[in-house]
Amino acid sequence: MGEQGLALRPQVHLTAGRMFTPGTSEIVVGRAASRQFSNLTLGSTVHSGKMTWQVVGIFEARGSVAESELWCDAKVLQSVYQRGNSYQSVYLRLETIDSLQRLKDALTTDPRLNVTVIREPDYFAQQSQVMQAIIRYLGVGIAFLMGLGAVFGAVNTMYSAVAARTREIATLRALGFGSTPVVVSVLVEAVLLSLVGGLIGGLVAWAAFDGYQTATMNWQSFSQVAFAFQVTPRLLAWGLMGATVMGLLGGLLPAVRAARLPVVTALRQL
Repeated sequence: MGEQGLALRPQVHLTAGRMFTPGTSEIVVGRAASRQFSNLTLGSTVHSGKMTWQVVGIFEARGSVAESELWCDAKVLQSVYQRGNSYQSVYLRLETIDSLQRLKDALTTDPRLNVTVIREPDYFAQQSQVMQAIIRYLGVGIAFLMGLGAVFGAVNTMYSAVAARTREIATLRALGFGSTPVVVSVLVEAVLLSLVGGLIGGLVAWAAFDGYQTATMNWQSFSQVAFAFQVTPRLLAWGLMGATVMGLLGGLLPAVRAARLPVVTALRQL
């Protein structure tokens, strides 16, 4: 980056060390990259190209993708990799949020330029589509298999509960309660148990994975990206909804069995 790099990124601030000195082989490292990779701590050196770079600072950027980047003087990097005066991407900060279209029209209509103008969040969203799809499909697949096992576990638990309460159910039926109250009572118990399990699982997931940082290869840009998991209230709500559905599915067959239990046969166990 150039001298205006930090001015374009007000969300960035140094947490250790200092900013690199222009014209030198010094670099500052994102917090996520520093935690995930070796030789990226403050004071360490990194060999890249024909240059040995020294880490003089660590920065954070509110958990954005910038925390997986290494920053140095653009002119020094160009000379090391013989890039001349060329740039792969240029960052601009708009005066107003609505001025993007004017900038886009001015640049794309200039016959001397061959550029794509896009907002930074949209750019990174496009660059990470493959990575997001892989993580999402793996997560959904694992969640489906674990949910299927949880449903079978709920079925087994509720069948055991119905078998242990055969006399109580028969007594209720003999007193005049119909099949519907019996089914509802078994389903309510199954849902309450599943919600307790969902709450415990959500708390464990939040404690273990909220803010957990890892890194993987971005198969679109072929660069290593460090990122952090976030267990948000929305995800916890989806988890509780899933637990409720699993409880209903797991308690349905035992509830039907309890409702169809012959009263005479059940009363014989009294």
